[in-house]
Amino acid sequence: MMTTATDAGTIDATADQDPVALAADDITVHFGGLTALSGVSLEVRRGNIVGLVGPNGAGKSTLLAVLSGLLSPDAGKVLLRGDDVTDVSARHRATRGLARTFQQPELFMGLTVREHLVLAYRARVVPHRMWRDMLDPRALFRTSPGEVEKVDGLLELLHLTHVAKAPVAALPLGVIRLVEVGRALASQPRVLLLDEPLSGLDLHGSENLISVFREIVDRSDDGLALVIVEHDVAAVLALSDMVVVLDFGERIAVGTPDEVRSDAAVRAAYLGDVEPPQRTATGQTAAPAVPGSRPEVGGA
Repeated sequence: MMTTATDAGTIDATADQDPVALAADDITVHFGGLTALSGVSLEVRRGNIVGLVGPNGAGKSTLLAVLSGLLSPDAGKVLLRGDDVTDVSARHRATRGLARTFQQPELFMGLTVREHLVLAYRARVVPHRMWRDMLDPRALFRTSPGEVEKVDGLLELLHLTHVAKAPVAALPLGVIRLVEVGRALASQPRVLLLDEPLSGLDLHGSENLISVFREIVDRSDDGLALVIVEHDVAAVLALSDMVVVLDFGERIAVGTPDEVRSDAAVRAAYLGDVEPPQRTATGQTAAPAVPGSRPEVGGA
C-alpha cells in the first residue's frame, strides 16, 4: 500500500494502518566495480524485531546505511510505513519516524543522562528550543510537565533512573549504550535501527540490553519496530521475531530464528560445514554437496 506525504514531517493517516513499518525492495548498491548489495529485499512489520546478520563483508552495514538514508541505492526502493522515502534525506526520515544508533556512541560527555534525553525529546517535539538549550545550559532545567513525564518514563523503561543525574563520562559502556538508545527513543520513532549495540559488552551487559530491547517493543503503544545489525548471532536469534541473513551482498535466507538455524545455506556461510544448496535449471534446490569452506572477507 503506497501513501503520499504532504511534506517532510507529515504522513497520510492511512500509513498508520499499514502493518509493514519498513521495507526494502530489491536494493542494489555498487562501490566502483564492487557489488555491495545485489537485489536485497526485507520487510519489517510493526511491533516486530528483525535481526540482520551475516559473515564479515556480507553487506549488513551497507543495507543499514541505505535504510537510514545515509546512502542512496543504485537500484531499488525504501518504504517507510508504505511511503517511498528512497530519495528522502536521513534528517527528513527522522521526522517521519525513523531513528538509529551507531556502533560508536556519540554523546556529550559533560551532560547527564537526563539532560541527553531532554535534549533529544526537545529536538523532536520543540526544535525551536534547541539553540537556547545549547547556548544557555540553564534552559535544560526549565522543563514542562509533559516533558518530565516522557523523560521519566524513558528512564524507567531503560532502567536508568538511578543514574539520571550522572554525567555519561562516568558511566560504563553498557549504560552508555542504553543512554544512546534512550536518546533515539526520545524522538518518538516508529522504527529504530540498531547498529551493533552489543559491541564491546560482556555477557551480563549483552543480556541486559537484549532484555531491554524486547521490553521496549512489547510495551510500545504504536507498534515500534526494531532492526538490529549484530555480530553476536546467538543474541540476534534469541531476540528477533524474524531474521534476514546476507552473504556476499545477497540475501541467502529469511525466516524465524528456528528456520534460519536449520538453513543449509546459512550453515555453509557461517561454518563451512556444508556446501550451500545449488539451484537446478528448473529452480529446484539440489541436495548439498560434500562439506567445504569459504574464505572470509573484511567489512560488514
